Amino acid sequence: MSLWLDFLGTEVRYVQTPTFGRIRIAEAGVGNQETIIFQHGMNGHLEAYAKNLMALSTQFHVIAFDYVGHGLSNKKLDDYTPAVFVEQLLELMNTLQIDAAHLSGESLGGWVSGLFAAKYPQRVRRLMLNTAGGIPVVSDKGKQDMQNFMALNKRNVDAVPNRESVTARMQWLMHPNNHHLLNDELIDLRLRIYLAPETRRVAPTINALIQRHDEFLIPLESLKCDTLFLWTQDNPIHDVEAARAAAARVPGSLFYLMQADAAHWPQYESPEEFNAVASRYFATGKLPATAQG
Repeated sequence: MSLWLDFLGTEVRYVQTPTFGRIRIAEAGVGNQETIIFQHGMNGHLEAYAKNLMALSTQFHVIAFDYVGHGLSNKKLDDYTPAVFVEQLLELMNTLQIDAAHLSGESLGGWVSGLFAAKYPQRVRRLMLNTAGGIPVVSDKGKQDMQNFMALNKRNVDAVPNRESVTARMQWLMHPNNHHLLNDELIDLRLRIYLAPETRRVAPTINALIQRHDEFLIPLESLKCDTLFLWTQDNPIHDVEAARAAAARVPGSLFYLMQADAAHWPQYESPEEFNAVASRYFATGKLPATAQG
């Protein structure tokens, strides 16, 4: 299916923020009482949530956006860290006059969401950490996964992106059984973004984030809102062992392991399951009755 068909019914537009300039957002369900803000991973863009916005917009006001330095948002900064993205999220919420929202972030997006919830607890209703970064690595496998990810990023920075390298990066995101989802449109979109001169300029700084991972760990014990760790058995970085250890440090948190085949992009790889869990969790703070944590 085309991304245009996935997004049919959403409004894609730009929002001007005081510090971070023009931010691209996709929005649906305007007028619904509660808001969910979705946040993509490192080097990603809002299309990561193409299969979730419309499905959840019947119940929620939903927003996905590009971080600064990513996608089609402004790239005027010289420094990009999770702490910077936290302040971007705050400005975006203020600009859109959203007092408090549910947060769901994948990878870097989960990392930023967790840091935001710890720093601005009054602005967060419920939190979903979806294959999130920013949690301690606790196993030898986890350490090797981190090294593999650093090597993959280095290859992407040291050479001009091409269709082969972008395809390899996106295959890393998904379970092998889901590689059929990597159609020409999705790969060409990401390649076009990666080849833009401004993206090429900031890419080394953004990719260096992973080298500073432990400087910005989520203060897990400080999370006071309802928190759900949504994980996959085959997440290629931050394994299930790390996720369960992190969840044990958040009082009252829930843990959900995806039942369908998925790796780092469960919201895209198995949207029906993801959307069912998100709908139930953000509405009630509980998991679906059939869920197995």
